Amino acid sequence: MTSIAGKVAVVTGAASGIGRATACLLAAEGARLAITDVDRAGLEKTAETIRAAGGQVTTYLVDVANKDAVYGFADQVAADMGGADIVLNNAGVAQMARVEDLTYDDFEWVMNIDFWGMVYGTKAFLPQMQAKGAGHVINVSSIFGLIAVPTQAAYNSAKFAIRGFTEALRLELKDTDINVSSVHPGGIKTNIVRNARFLQSTSVGEREEAVSGFDKLARTTPEKAAMTIVKGIKKNKPRILIGFDARLVDWVQRLLPTRYGFMFKGQAEDSGFKLD
Repeated sequence: MTSIAGKVAVVTGAASGIGRATACLLAAEGARLAITDVDRAGLEKTAETIRAAGGQVTTYLVDVANKDAVYGFADQVAADMGGADIVLNNAGVAQMARVEDLTYDDFEWVMNIDFWGMVYGTKAFLPQMQAKGAGHVINVSSIFGLIAVPTQAAYNSAKFAIRGFTEALRLELKDTDINVSSVHPGGIKTNIVRNARFLQSTSVGEREEAVSGFDKLARTTPEKAAMTIVKGIKKNKPRILIGFDARLVDWVQRLLPTRYGFMFKGQAEDSGFKLD
């Protein structure tokens, strides 16, 4: 069981959504927080919330797609707080486009933040945990790291890759006291669709429809997601599924690994069923 009280917890993408809610809950559990994001205002709001509740937090403005910046961040956490015990690699973005329309620039944007940001965060902080002899790495994938959906090739690629990387790391560290978990949220009420990249030809109305459709499907709050993540950390769960939809997708994928597409045909072809 991973202990949280008194530990140093790093959370990326902490300016809003799951990152903010989980940072706040970890602080409430007694962890000292090192939080980062590229959104300075949102990051400071998270810090203010933690401090108002009596928690300890230090903020760092970091682009997780920048390897040198992430390693510099890890060095600073070591200097400021003695190194990380818990690392939640949560930062992520999305891109909506069919493969034939997906540009390499947009594909690389998603992969650099979602996948490489997670790799950098893991590899930069892992030596700190190894030096302490214990720790916990938690990488946020998605239900789209379990199943593929049309218009989500870039996002699917990143989230499947996170799952594979995380599961390989868990096996490599199975005889140590460093625990590793992958997180697979279903529909969470966050701004990921509002902040997603669309094709330039996508109209304002189509974007608004996508956001509206997502909001109708996203039934789990970030606070509820945070509770599930923290509970999973405490229990050292290798795979943390958030929401009934995530549990359903996990079950269907296991039962029908190549035929699950029929479940989502109608939803995947409109603008509603897009992202976790």
